[in-house]
Amino acid sequence: MIISFFSSGQFYNLPGDHFFSLLTERKLAEKDAEIHSGLKPYIHFYSNKYVHAADTHRIFKYITDDPALDVTFFKHVLSFEPKNENFKIHIDPIIGLQKGRDLVDTTPGNLITNTRGVIASISIGKDVYAESMFVENQAYFPDYLETFCNTSQIVPGQGRFKTFKKKGYDYAFSSGFISYHPFKNFNVQAGHGKQKIGHGYRSLLLSDNSFNYPYLRFTQQWFGGRLQYTNIYAVLMNLVPATKIPIPNAERLFQKKPAAFQYLSLNVTKAINVSLFQGIIWQAGDSLNKQHLNMMYANPIIFSHAAYYGMNNKNNVVLGADLKIKITNSINFYSQFMADDLSNSISIGNGYGYQVGINYFNALGVKNFFLQAEYNSVSRASYISPISAQTDQSYSHYGQNLAYTPNYGNEILIIADRKYKRLFTNFKYSLQTKQQNNTNQTQINLVSTNVGFLINPSYNLNVYVGYAYRFQKFYNFNPSLTSSLLYVGFKTSLFNTYYDF
Repeated sequence: MIISFFSSGQFYNLPGDHFFSLLTERKLAEKDAEIHSGLKPYIHFYSNKYVHAADTHRIFKYITDDPALDVTFFKHVLSFEPKNENFKIHIDPIIGLQKGRDLVDTTPGNLITNTRGVIASISIGKDVYAESMFVENQAYFPDYLETFCNTSQIVPGQGRFKTFKKKGYDYAFSSGFISYHPFKNFNVQAGHGKQKIGHGYRSLLLSDNSFNYPYLRFTQQWFGGRLQYTNIYAVLMNLVPATKIPIPNAERLFQKKPAAFQYLSLNVTKAINVSLFQGIIWQAGDSLNKQHLNMMYANPIIFSHAAYYGMNNKNNVVLGADLKIKITNSINFYSQFMADDLSNSISIGNGYGYQVGINYFNALGVKNFFLQAEYNSVSRASYISPISAQTDQSYSHYGQNLAYTPNYGNEILIIADRKYKRLFTNFKYSLQTKQQNNTNQTQINLVSTNVGFLINPSYNLNVYVGYAYRFQKFYNFNPSLTSSLLYVGFKTSLFNTYYDF
């Protein structure tokens, strides 16, 4: 497919991959960029200065700083754009081939990931856009990920798996959405995917950490674009049987739990954005797979669920706030606060968390050199249900937290990235500590670095070599665990996978 017919065209919804999107984030960091950047993927409300010069569809033009790339490499594998018709179709492969070795693991065998898939999009005029993706994988993971997968029965962020040979994992997932823009300041999307709220690497409110879910998303803008309001309605799932008695000769059903999220973003000035958040996990289905929804589920008003149900209810409410301050065109400060249950009704205390961080674009005067420092602190009682008998009401989907990836604890993050035309290198360090009780504490050190070459930015096809080190220390019990992975790969990077926990 790589050597098939090529044609230039529009970009997909901006990929969620953290390092790939840094050039766009750099542009949004400038004080004259008034786009609401706290909710991803972005909705197309942009003015002409954020539209690619060679394309009529609303896309960012800051995917790459190399003009030659726009002419030579910014192309899709298959593209259908009739001259006399008002629609476009693009199809690209999703490729992932990675081979590595854990240098401290004496067990014979390599750690391999093999990914194949396809992503396709269609745009009809300026108001309708649809996208679909399907991915199939086989993988062998290092020990700590094996332990997670075997315990949770999922691959982090990518759903359930089947056993592949003796120690491998076979898993597939899909996503897609339809976006309709009937009015200048109104957008509606329906799809199967995930969202992320915040300006940091982690999110304490809503993250792309967990598996995809069905959703309906309404986004509005008011007062010349200064205020943006988003409602998201979703259906989540617990990996427990939906009925006490299995249905013969049928795929087992899992327990569903509806969710609703509201996000209000206000550009106070060109340099300051303040946002408010409310999330609620509604009561999960009962043993007869019956849902217990009422009209309040459709209520679009932020904080109304917290006022009606409180913070200590079987309908689990999470509140939060988000702040971004553009100190200069290169330096941005950001912060989040999350409150789950402040009644101290759980034996391990209140549920709350906060985040502070700073982004430094074109750091030290070097073009496309990015630095980021972030601190996260989340209490152990966060995201779980305040009703002890209702553990299925946790702020989770497919057994993973909807927000903070490590679930709880304190974390220091340092991230660096340097891009020069199609060459890139990045570095990430994470120090995580978790206090389970007065005597048991866990500390995790993670270091990862990559050096690579961007082949095609239309679907972020790149080749790379990297190293990842993980050291987990247990105080007062068990020996320490170490993973030291050296790897080389060739892949399409369109979404985040969080193995750093």
